[in-house]
Amino acid sequence: QLSGDPHIVYDKVVAASEMMHGDRNGAIAYLMGSFGNFENEVIPVLQNYFHACALKMSCVDLAQTFSYLANKGTSVRTGTPVVSPTQTKQLNALLATCGLYDGAGEFAYRVGMPGKSGVGGGIIAVVPGEMTIAVWSPELDAS
Repeated sequence: QLSGDPHIVYDKVVAASEMMHGDRNGAIAYLMGSFGNFENEVIPVLQNYFHACALKMSCVDLAQTFSYLANKGTSVRTGTPVVSPTQTKQLNALLATCGLYDGAGEFAYRVGMPGKSGVGGGIIAVVPGEMTIAVWSPELDAS
């Protein structure tokens, strides 16, 4: 719904690969559950997460989907709140500190915007109050 494109699907091969190599994600989810910070069954949540990691989207879809992060939590396309302004700040802070995994610090230094990379090569950056930017690059490196 966020992108406005009803034809977005996930790549089954990528999702299966994510599942096969998702031991750390599972461990983190079960650890969160042990502290009472996980409200749902772990396996279905992980399956949904791996499918989300494998979404096949264009740069336009990516920019549109994440535009609420540049608009105080409100969808630019529909005008509907997605998250609160406070949650938007929190999400952007998370993206700035870990959205590009081990490359987050370098990205922050060179680009200066919160960002998120995907396993398929899509990268989004957020300019709060202005816009989102989506680009495509080679797939993720080892880091």
